[in-house]
Amino acid sequence: MKTAQEVAELEKSLREKGVEYCIGAYVDIHGIPKGKVVPIGHLRQMAAGSERYTGYALDGLGQDPHEDEITSVPDLDSIIQLPWQPKIAWMPADNAFQGKPYPLSTRVALKNVLAQAAEMGYGMNLGIECEIYLLRREADGTLGVPDADNRLQKPCYDVQGFVNQFEWLDKVSSTINDLGWDLYSLDHEDGNSQYEFDFNYADALTMCDRFVFFRFMAKHYASEMGLIATMMPKPFADKTGTGAHFNMSLYDLETGKNAFQCDPKDDPRGLGLTETGYHFIGGILKHGRALCAAFAPTVNSYKRLVRQGAGGNFSWAPVFNSYGSNNRTNSVRVPSGGGRCESRNADGAVNPYLAAALALAAGLEGVRLKIDPREPNEDNLYAMSEAERADRGIEFLPQNLPEAIKAFDDDPLVEATLGKALKNEFIRYKTKEWETYHRTISSWEIEQYSYIF
Repeated sequence: MKTAQEVAELEKSLREKGVEYCIGAYVDIHGIPKGKVVPIGHLRQMAAGSERYTGYALDGLGQDPHEDEITSVPDLDSIIQLPWQPKIAWMPADNAFQGKPYPLSTRVALKNVLAQAAEMGYGMNLGIECEIYLLRREADGTLGVPDADNRLQKPCYDVQGFVNQFEWLDKVSSTINDLGWDLYSLDHEDGNSQYEFDFNYADALTMCDRFVFFRFMAKHYASEMGLIATMMPKPFADKTGTGAHFNMSLYDLETGKNAFQCDPKDDPRGLGLTETGYHFIGGILKHGRALCAAFAPTVNSYKRLVRQGAGGNFSWAPVFNSYGSNNRTNSVRVPSGGGRCESRNADGAVNPYLAAALALAAGLEGVRLKIDPREPNEDNLYAMSEAERADRGIEFLPQNLPEAIKAFDDDPLVEATLGKALKNEFIRYKTKEWETYHRTISSWEIEQYSYIF
């Protein structure tokens, strides 16, 4: 918490930069930013929690109409002046209730688990790979590829498809670098008009803040061009889905040293991980099926998590609760050089705070209990027989949203990490999402059945 003098100095600095308004952006249970806007002259009141919200009007904040309002408290160390509208300063925010951190705020939940990690001497570093489609809305309401020439069967890394959308790519990339996030790579991904932005990892809270802002920013620049940027997990049945892979490691709070990194020659399994890293993965796998609900939180998510795509080829998406080295048929991968693990079932619809809180809690349990993930899987798990996978103890991840919700509900770690209220709120919203979807009559059903029966 900043002092009154520090807030006054910050206000002065923002005014000098041309800021006239401030947004304290917290997220609902879906990870979508919400907030009020205050003139810069009221920053001091906003920093003290002056802005009040009717929680019943928001998804997943667990309130009834008769209850007192929640407030938001902006993080004044993480301010972004909107590049396209410099009069506005964006600040990630936490919710509070009657002066205390609100337990149904997913950003608060992540901070709680980070505090548990700190008690063990660890911080968490996180990198999230941002895959995203740039599309247009067709006259019939469907989504389409805006570049008519972008129609290769395998468009991954296609230079022409990249250059043809350079205007949008350049705006997003320049903003990432202007914000100091250190973009180190971008490319055309595996779907037509799908792109990936990779910027440097950061501590977990900072990375989650950046991911939320990235979605907001990328959509804005697309709308300037009359297009749509979407991280929907599976916008097309015949094209690759949208991942948001979580690259995770722990670091020593005193020295900053990566607690997962070792020379592969000193690792009997050859992946470049310490025992701490393997134990962390052991915890992720122990709770892998429950984590899937947070990593892949929508009905649409499970149309991405399939073994084979519409054309019958193997997909890139993970369907097994398993780990290995640079083997993308596992849900947890240890990239070349080691020092981190990558959870690959996370998709673009993820609420990053919720998923990071649960993943960290699972990994910390693995470290505390020294959970052995067993030997890494180096073969093509898609092609392996059911009996072979069973011999290795490799189980499927949930294959639809209700199965994921049940795994989430059944795992004691979830309630221990999130508390009963936030756990139940997530289950309530996701159950309703499935029921609404299940009752909807799709065009496929009409085409399939109306002429037969």
